[in-house]
Order: sequence, then structure tokens, then C-alpha cells
Amino acid sequence: MKKTILFLLGLAGSSIIYPGCSKQPLDNLTNDESRIYITDHDSTVNFSNYKTYSISDSVAVIDNGNSTRELNDVDQAYIGAVKKYMNQMGYILTDKNNNPDVGVDVSRIISTTTGVISNGDYWDYYNGYWDPYYWGYPGYDYYVPYAYSVYQIKEGAISVDILDLKNASSNDKINVIWTGLIRGSGIFDSTVADSQVKALFNQSSYLKTN
Repeated sequence: MKKTILFLLGLAGSSIIYPGCSKQPLDNLTNDESRIYITDHDSTVNFSNYKTYSISDSVAVIDNGNSTRELNDVDQAYIGAVKKYMNQMGYILTDKNNNPDVGVDVSRIISTTTGVISNGDYWDYYNGYWDPYYWGYPGYDYYVPYAYSVYQIKEGAISVDILDLKNASSNDKINVIWTGLIRGSGIFDSTVADSQVKALFNQSSYLKTN
């Protein structure tokens, strides 16, 4: 599932290299319309076997492979929303020292990519929209006297992971049995946390404990 997250972040970034150079239908999307909700789970798991849960008291901020722990207003809103919808699924919140059946982690994932593109490639693409005919010079090509441009893409996502603590000892490892991923514009906003988390749980009815 982690590979899926990284692939999706990279795929999202690739669409931003040429802003404004052609007609982009995605430019007219609202923040709500731009958001993507992805869930995945271990299909061998029967979630009705789990009753209690504990959730981390802070958020892991994963920024280009470096991880820190933080707790701001946005983080608190997402943690609160996860508690709300875990409770609605029938799970009972307990302290992590009380041997909960599952643990829940919330993470902010930030990926910044810097790269170089050939201006020849750029202007070939640009030429497809604003061709020389527009300027009254049919048959002319665009010429760029410099060779390269540098671009930077910053993408963010919210990830919620459910971990199997009940069987950790017998498996000698902690398995991630469910992951929800949110990406899109304006997700790092405390006022939208509830609706974003609700969307993940709405498409994961199999999480119910009864």
C-alpha cells in the first residue's frame, strides 16, 4: 500500500509541469472536486474480530522521507474525526496500555520534487496551442536561446492507517490491515477534516465490527 501512495503522489505531480500552456479542464475544479479518496485493506482480515482501538496522540509528518511528530489544529481535527468514525463503526476507544485490538496512525505526507526540463520540449508543447499563425508569422518556429528550465512540484496527502495489534505477538510483526489516503487541494484545513475522513469510512463499510 505504501508503494501505491508514492506512485499516486508522483502521478499527481506530473500533471503540473506545464501550467497554462494548453486548455486544462482540471484548472476549473473546486477544492472539493479536486480531492481523491483511496482506501485499501487486507482482504483476508475479518474486521468483526476487532473491538477496541487506540489512536496516536500526534501526527507523523513525512516530508520527503524525513519524519517528525506534530500536533497542530489541523492534526487535532483529523484525529478527532478518525475517532468519531471509528466509534461509529463500532470500535471502542481505549488507552494504548490496555492492549487495544488495533492501533490507528494519522500521517501528513509531503513530497517535493525538483527537476529539469528541456525548453525545446516545453516550447514544442506550447507551440501546439499558441502557434505562429496567431502572431501573423505562418511557417515560423519558436526559438528559445536558453536550454533548460527548473521546476518544483509540492504534493501533500493525509494517510490514516489501521494496525493489527491483536495478532502482533503471534505474527512477530505489526500488519497494516487498512489504509485510507486523501489528496487534493485544501486538505490541510481543520474545517474540512471531518468530511474528508467521513469519505474514507463511507467507502469502507467492511470496517464495521458488527
